[in-house]
Amino acid sequence: MELLRKELSHLLGEKLSRIECISEQTDTAVWSLYDSEGHAMPLLAKSFTSPGVAAQQAWKMSMLARSGTLRLPVVYGIVTHEDNPGPDVLLMERLRGVSVEAPARTPDRWEQLKDQIVEGLLAWHRVDSAGCVGSVDSTQENIWPSWYRQRVEVLWNTLNQFKNTGLTMQDKRILFRSRECLPRMFEDFNDNCVLVHGNFTLRSMLKDGKSDQLLAMINPGIVLWAPREYEIFRLYEEGQAESLFWHYLQRAPVAESFLWRRWLYVLWDAVDRLIQTGRINRPAFDAATKGLLPWIS
Repeated sequence: MELLRKELSHLLGEKLSRIECISEQTDTAVWSLYDSEGHAMPLLAKSFTSPGVAAQQAWKMSMLARSGTLRLPVVYGIVTHEDNPGPDVLLMERLRGVSVEAPARTPDRWEQLKDQIVEGLLAWHRVDSAGCVGSVDSTQENIWPSWYRQRVEVLWNTLNQFKNTGLTMQDKRILFRSRECLPRMFEDFNDNCVLVHGNFTLRSMLKDGKSDQLLAMINPGIVLWAPREYEIFRLYEEGQAESLFWHYLQRAPVAESFLWRRWLYVLWDAVDRLIQTGRINRPAFDAATKGLLPWIS
């Protein structure tokens, strides 16, 4: 932390009195910066343990901001380490607002907020991939079912390299069976790939705490070109998330088969998080198992 503070002080040309970690995961950390007088600066620093990810995130945030109507934090710069070891750091705007997880003050305001969110998403979802599919750093011409099968195989093989994963034999049987059923799960799939945020949850949106108006989207995921259904599968939890899920589908329906394929996405997203963090999201894994069982039995 002290090394990062000195490095950022040198870069910004102002001595930072302190930096404070406000969010930490296995591969990233977000830092608040305080000037020499102890005042919070309108900047955030996000550090990445894996080289190159900061640049990918900056590129994607810039593309999303250019291609849509929703605001994203402005990226001010990237700190890389070619000659000496250290995490890559993304310097970006610190936005005010509260998470959309906070309930709206009235039901009418929640309906208006959902309209704003869906309209913003659809602006991105009108940007066609022109046949490309995949992540920022490995875009390829392919079709989504083939790309996603490759993705599942990579996760499965990586998972099998670990011993203490916290998964039971029943969990592993579900994963194995879902892999076997992948071709059937994607039968007649024909949706094109579009520009997606890739980490679409209530926590990834900021609103004004007083007016309940949407302010910005934050924390985009790595996936860039994907079908629209891969944007909304994370809205599986009961309550506000599920309400937003159905609101999107009323405005922009997807294939009926997504109603069971969504649980496939939730399941393997939980596996991805397990590999990245070393911890299983048990509620998500169990919800996906329950949703998938009728289709893979």
